[in-house]
Amino acid sequence: MNLRLIGIGAGVLIILSLPLAGAIAGPDFAGQDDGKGGGVLSVLGLADSSSGRSSSGRSSSNQPGTSAPAAAPARPGPPEQPRTDSRCGPELSSPQGVEAQTCVLVGEGQTWGRSYYRNTSGRALAAVLTVMGPAGRTVQIRCALGAGDEPGLCETPKEASVGAPDGYSAVAEFAVPDDEGALLLRSGSNSPAPGDG
Repeated sequence: MNLRLIGIGAGVLIILSLPLAGAIAGPDFAGQDDGKGGGVLSVLGLADSSSGRSSSGRSSSNQPGTSAPAAAPARPGPPEQPRTDSRCGPELSSPQGVEAQTCVLVGEGQTWGRSYYRNTSGRALAAVLTVMGPAGRTVQIRCALGAGDEPGLCETPKEASVGAPDGYSAVAEFAVPDDEGALLLRSGSNSPAPGDG
């Protein structure tokens, strides 16, 4: 009876330790999904990526004396994204249940506006996001906000930057989409923080 209990306990421990062993080992970025199967050799330093040969001296090329062109080593993880700078106003909320923050974003020679919002009012709303730039340049977009409680964003198209990033500002206005169009909240990229007077 004791041998059965010990055997069952050992089996359960082995089964429970497999996911832990996989988590400790981590992902194999060097050979993941590339179809070459050289991930483990690369991690152990046994593969020579510049000549197409492993450390055992076998060539992976069909023609003797040829070598693959040297390439920069791939970095694990997602590709690096271009830098985007942002200038945002404060997070604001209205008593009617609208929360928003509006930003001007600049990246890769382009400028655009974005407003992050959350509509907890229980009804569909309309928003107008306007980006104002130097020399009277203006871009405007209308967004429909669903009646759900999920966060969302409204974003203008990207336009070529003209002048300094400080010359741009963005304003988002949230209103009821009916004949009256009652304004519920106005959020700006350069709005003063609540309580700043």
